[in-house]
Amino acid sequence: MSVVDTVDQRRATAVAAYAAVTRPVRELDDVVELAAQLAGTPHAAVNVFTADRQHQVATYGFTETACRREDAMCSVVLEERRPIAVPDARLDPRLWDKLAVTGERGAVRYWASVPLENADGVVFGTLCVFDEQPREVDPGVLRALGTLAARVVDVYELRLRSRELALSLLEQQALQADLERSNERLDGFAGQVSHDLKTPLTTLSLSLTLAREQLRSGELGVDTLHLIDRAIAGSQRMSLLIDDVLDYARLGGTLRATDVDLDFVMGEVLDDLGPYLDGVDLHLGRLPTVNGDRSQLRAVLQNLLANAVKYARPDRAPVVSVSARHVQRAWRIEVTDNGRGIAPSDRARIFEPLTRLDEAEASVEGSGIGLATCRRIIGAHGGRIGIDPTVTDGTRVWFELPD
Repeated sequence: MSVVDTVDQRRATAVAAYAAVTRPVRELDDVVELAAQLAGTPHAAVNVFTADRQHQVATYGFTETACRREDAMCSVVLEERRPIAVPDARLDPRLWDKLAVTGERGAVRYWASVPLENADGVVFGTLCVFDEQPREVDPGVLRALGTLAARVVDVYELRLRSRELALSLLEQQALQADLERSNERLDGFAGQVSHDLKTPLTTLSLSLTLAREQLRSGELGVDTLHLIDRAIAGSQRMSLLIDDVLDYARLGGTLRATDVDLDFVMGEVLDDLGPYLDGVDLHLGRLPTVNGDRSQLRAVLQNLLANAVKYARPDRAPVVSVSARHVQRAWRIEVTDNGRGIAPSDRARIFEPLTRLDEAEASVEGSGIGLATCRRIIGAHGGRIGIDPTVTDGTRVWFELPD
């Protein structure tokens, strides 16, 4: 890339940041009027340059126009990066063929122009004054124009900082709103976890207390074993909930993305579930290779397959199918079962943490965190997850990953 290209790119970046062409600054009208009065000329202008055009964004004594950059007198200042003043442009070889000099678009004679240079050293425009009559160059006028040009740059910088501040304020407000919503969800999450832990903990404590009393009294029997079994079951439920809460907090965070063969991962899931799948009529389609975190995607597949079996109907043998298809630059993986199904009114909240839908689930072990974890993982991969509303006999859970 040449030095010229780099300079032009920096200029384009500055002009875009200032919105110097697309959003006129009315305050500059006073500046160009003052410039004309200081110089004693009938005309003055603030010019801004884009890649191939000069845009007159504020003028005094004539109407704003635009022209090709190479046709503009002020392009000379852009190239030389210094103030220039000439008593008669017809006599200056840098200017005599410009359209504003030849008579094609004007008959400029006296002309003075100073660069608009920001703190980064980028010259993005000029402040100029001119007259149709020749006149002597006054160095004091050129210095005064330089001072005004610095104020023009200040106006653009102030407007840029004001926009950035407003945007930052909006972002802070959005972050604050997100934080408040997160805190509300966290409060509810913590409350529900506390409640769900307290229930098996109460069972555990009561069962062990009663068993201890029977041991002290020597009245051991079947009831004692039953109390111990209840205590063990309560501790197992607490362990399950704690593990699921930890998974929810851990998974879906930083990804270690690689190419993941979901066929191979599904084979590992089947090995893990082992006897849990006994009696299940399982249909596996070909799964794609995707880019993602292997362990996290494995957790999703295992959770969805386990749920499909867990919520089987007691009056029919479970049938589960896993398939994949390509949809709009993504792979959609679908896990379909013939189980209890999910009511339409519950399909949105099923992915919220600690959601247990109805009393029918009371007999099924689970924490209500699994699908929330799946949503978090898939979201971290830039994908989506949902329930297919067209399936009424059972459930089809799908998730999409970018291809």
